[in-house]
Amino acid sequence: MTVPAGTADPGADDGRRPLPPSYFGRSFFRLSRGFWSGATRRQAWLLSAGVLACVLANLAAALAINRWNKFFFDALEQKQVGLVLTGVGIILGLAFFSAAASVALVHMRMRLALRWRQWLTGKLIGLWLADRRFYQLNIVGGDAANPEFRIADDTRLAIEPLVDFAIGLTNAVLAAIAFLGVLWAVGGAITVGQVTVPGYLVIAAIVYSSIVSLGMYLIGKPLIARVDEKNSGEARLRYELTRVRDSAENIALIGGDDDERTRLAETFADLARRWIDVIVQQARMTWISNGSAVLSPVVPLLLAAPKYLAGELSLGELMQIATAFAQVQIALNWLVDNAIRLAEWVASAQRVVELADTIDHLDRTIGRYGVSDSIVLGESPDDAIHIQELSIMQQNGKLMIGDADVVVRRGEKVLVKGESGTGKSTLIRAMAGLWPWGAGRILRPANASFAFMPQRPYIPLGTLRHALLYPNPDRSHTDEELIEALRRCGLSHLSGRLDEEDQWDSILSGGEKQRLAFARLLLSRPDIIIMDEATSALDEESQMRMMEFLRTDLAAATVLCVAHRPGLEGYFDREIHLARVEGGHATTRDRRYPRFRTFLTNLLRPGPLPAAVAPQPPENEPASSERSAAPPAAEEQGRTRSRSQPS
Repeated sequence: MTVPAGTADPGADDGRRPLPPSYFGRSFFRLSRGFWSGATRRQAWLLSAGVLACVLANLAAALAINRWNKFFFDALEQKQVGLVLTGVGIILGLAFFSAAASVALVHMRMRLALRWRQWLTGKLIGLWLADRRFYQLNIVGGDAANPEFRIADDTRLAIEPLVDFAIGLTNAVLAAIAFLGVLWAVGGAITVGQVTVPGYLVIAAIVYSSIVSLGMYLIGKPLIARVDEKNSGEARLRYELTRVRDSAENIALIGGDDDERTRLAETFADLARRWIDVIVQQARMTWISNGSAVLSPVVPLLLAAPKYLAGELSLGELMQIATAFAQVQIALNWLVDNAIRLAEWVASAQRVVELADTIDHLDRTIGRYGVSDSIVLGESPDDAIHIQELSIMQQNGKLMIGDADVVVRRGEKVLVKGESGTGKSTLIRAMAGLWPWGAGRILRPANASFAFMPQRPYIPLGTLRHALLYPNPDRSHTDEELIEALRRCGLSHLSGRLDEEDQWDSILSGGEKQRLAFARLLLSRPDIIIMDEATSALDEESQMRMMEFLRTDLAAATVLCVAHRPGLEGYFDREIHLARVEGGHATTRDRRYPRFRTFLTNLLRPGPLPAAVAPQPPENEPASSERSAAPPAAEEQGRTRSRSQPS
C-alpha cells in the first residue's frame, strides 16, 4: 500500500521524514470538530459554556483566597483576635464555594469529554464499517493496524486529555493575567541604586517561568517520539496476545507453546526497551520540575523581603505576593507541567488520524472519489449475473485476472476452479462486492438476496438461535422450523440449546460451523449463494448431503462456488476455469458439464444411513435420505481426513 504522506510512524525508518506533532494536531481537530458544527452542536456549546463558567468561578475563588491572605495575615500581625475569627469564617465560606465550583467543573468536563468521544467514536465506526472498509483494511494493512484499539483506546486517550488541556490552558491564561495584575499592584516598584524598576515582581515571575519552561522543553523534546514508540509497542503486544488466544487450539495441537512464549518474551523485551526510553526522558524532566517546585515558593519571599524589612510591605501583603507568584508560576509553567500528558495526547491523536487517513487513502485507491478506476457494481437488466470486461488487480496494481466476460443465468450452479493463486477466491469476493480493485463491471439482479459462505463461517455472539438466523435475526421462524433445519444438517444434538448464550464459535467444530451455514440457507432461501470452500471441513458423505440441498431446497438459487475437492462437479451445470496466460495473470474459460455427469451423480447419491447410527425419525414419519445426516463420529473422521488435505 502506498501510505499517504504524514502517516509514517515517527520511529520507523522508511525513508520518509516524519511529520511534526502539529500536523497530527491540526488533522485531529479537522476530524473531530464536527461535534461543534453538526447535529450535536447545541449540546456541545452548552457544555462548553458550562465549563467556561466553572473555570471563571474557580478563578474568582482563587483571587478571593489570595485577597484573604492579606486580610488574615495582617490581622495576625496586628494581633486582632476578632478579625482573625472573621477570617476563619470567611475561609470556610470560600472553601465551600471553591469546592462547589470544582465539583461543577468535574461534571461539565467529564460530560463534555464523554459526549465528544461518543460522537467521534460513532464517526470512526461509521467510516470503518461503511462500504466494507473493515474488510479492505485487513487486506491493505499499512498504518491502520489494530483499528479496534484505535477506535476504543486511542479515541478516549485523545479526547479526555484534550478537554483537560483546553480547560487548563484557559485557566492558565486567565490566572496569569489576574495574578500578574496582583503582583504589579501589590509588589509595586523597587529601586536598585539609582534605577527604579516598576513591576519588578512581574518581570521576575516571567523570567523565572521562561527559564524553567525552556529547560523542560530542551530536555523533554524527544519525549513525544519515545511515547509514540511505547504506545506502538503496547499495541503490538495486545495484538500478539489476541492472536495467540484466537489460535489457541492450533498452537496447542502442534505444540507451539514454546515458540509463542519466546516470541511474546521478545515482544515484551522490545516494549520494555521503549518504556526505558520514556522513563529516562521523564526522569530528566523531573530534575527541573521538582527543583522548581522547591524554589518557586522561596523566590518571591526573597524578592519581596527587602521591601518587607524596610516596612514598605505588611505581612499580609508579603503572603499575598507569595501566593500570587506561585499562581503565576503554575499558570506560566502549565505547558511544562503537562509535557508528558501532551506527548501521550499527540501519540494517541496520531493513531486516530492515521486510521482516518488510511481510510481516506483507501477510498482514493478504489475510486470512491473518482481518482482511479475500480470495479463497478451495478444492477442487471435481467435475472442473470453479468461480468463484463472484468479485470481484477491486487491492491498494489498487479493484474490477477484479465478480460473476464461471463453470464450466469438465474438458477445456474457454477463451479469456479483453477490453479492455486489464479484468483478464484478473489473473483468470488469481487462478485460479492468485497474486492474493489480493478476495472470492469459486475451487474447483479436488482433486489436479489445474497448469502456468502466462506470457508470459516462467522458465528456471532449470543444465542444459538441468533447464530442460526444471522445476519437477519428478526426473521420469523418457528422453533419447529429451526429444529428441522438443524436436524437435516446433522445438528440434532443442538436442537435443545436454541436459546442458550455461549461461545458458539469456540464450542462448534469446523464441520459443525459449516453445516450450521447450510442450515442458515435452508431457512433464508437466498436468491444468490456465493461459496468459497464451504465444505472443506466435512467428510465426503456429509459434503454430498449438504450439496444435495442445491438440487432440492435451493434449486431456484444461483450458485457460484469455489472448491478444490473432487467429486463436486455433478452438482453444477458449468465450470468457470481460471487459467494463466502470457503475462502471468489468469483469464476465464467457460466449460459446460455434459448432462450424463449429472445422471451419474444421481446414481451415486447418498442413501439412508445404517439403522444402527441413523437418527430416529419422529413417530409416523419415514426416514429419508434428504433428512438424514452424518453422525458426529463420521464427521470427526472426515474432519481428520480433510485436515491432511491442502485447502
